[in-house]
Amino acid sequence: MICYFDYNATAPLCVSAQKAMCDVMDIVGNPSSVHSFGRNIRKEVEKARKTIASILGVESTRIIFTSGATEANNLALKHFPGQVFVSAIEHDCVYNVREDAKIIPVTENGIVCLIKLKELLEEHKDKGPLLISVMAANNETGVIQPLAEVVALAKEYGAYVHSDIVQAVGRIEFPWHTLDMASISAHKIGGPTGVGCLVVSPNLPIKPLFVGGGQERFHRPGTENTMGIVGMAAALKESVIQDWRNTERLRDLLEDSISSFCSDVCIAKTSPRLPNTTMLWMSGVKSETQIMSFDLAGFSVSAGSACSSGKIRPSRVLQSMGLSLEKSQQTIRVSLGADVTLEAVQAFSQVWQAIYKKCLEKESNYELRSA
Repeated sequence: MICYFDYNATAPLCVSAQKAMCDVMDIVGNPSSVHSFGRNIRKEVEKARKTIASILGVESTRIIFTSGATEANNLALKHFPGQVFVSAIEHDCVYNVREDAKIIPVTENGIVCLIKLKELLEEHKDKGPLLISVMAANNETGVIQPLAEVVALAKEYGAYVHSDIVQAVGRIEFPWHTLDMASISAHKIGGPTGVGCLVVSPNLPIKPLFVGGGQERFHRPGTENTMGIVGMAAALKESVIQDWRNTERLRDLLEDSISSFCSDVCIAKTSPRLPNTTMLWMSGVKSETQIMSFDLAGFSVSAGSACSSGKIRPSRVLQSMGLSLEKSQQTIRVSLGADVTLEAVQAFSQVWQAIYKKCLEKESNYELRSA
């Protein structure tokens, strides 16, 4: 059995995205050209823009196409003319953008601390523009953040709110139009890699990261990735009608099965989470050992964020939740697809138990030889 359990890293290209991309491949032209060929390809870009905007409940003029969420996050935060606040569990492409950012801590359950956020806002009120960046759902733990409360708190202090929503859109419902800025990456929702967008409120001027052209209303110069853009629109349209209830049921079954064998395994199990995500701790077994062992058994999992050039590093997210360095180095993330089967989940649980037993036996034999 070969199972791909790393959907939070990237989702397989969905059928509707493949078709949309193939259809537009035969259309030649640059969207910025004024002749008929250019106008024809421009229609495809604008149709995709309207589709995405409609799904998110915003005006199409708020959509700025980028190369992905990393660029969108940088575009949102890099040149904001004021104090920026980011949660301790943000992806690196948010967490590391501003050296002057103030960090919002999270609870041991992985939920942003609203009390501390309020204290930070109170401390910086009347000192210029304020921007809060809190992701909709964490890419490692799957924990869903209280965005509605963040938005309400921001309004009290006249602050703007940005959210990296790449893991949440298509999996949970939220009034995305209430955010001042939001970042999306196509490949997380079944679209192609290398394309995404930033949704920007019209009353929030942003400074482009690049110069060189007037594309995307001068916010993002460079010829638009037409094929990627139409693929993203098709994938988003398909993702929002996806039913994740069975996936959540099987995820819970997986957790219960492993927990019955070894307690205290699941990270942030009591928090509201994405329906497809679980983070599992295997005491005494390094994350990289688990990943290689699962790979040999036919299961693709990860140790958290996949944006580190293949390197496995201690999870900043887990440590910000109060987990020890040792424990954070012994966890893996399992992120299921909507097509996951009961047989696959049962097989995974059996493999997890087998890996754990084998590693314990090795450790026991080593101690006996050393005695």
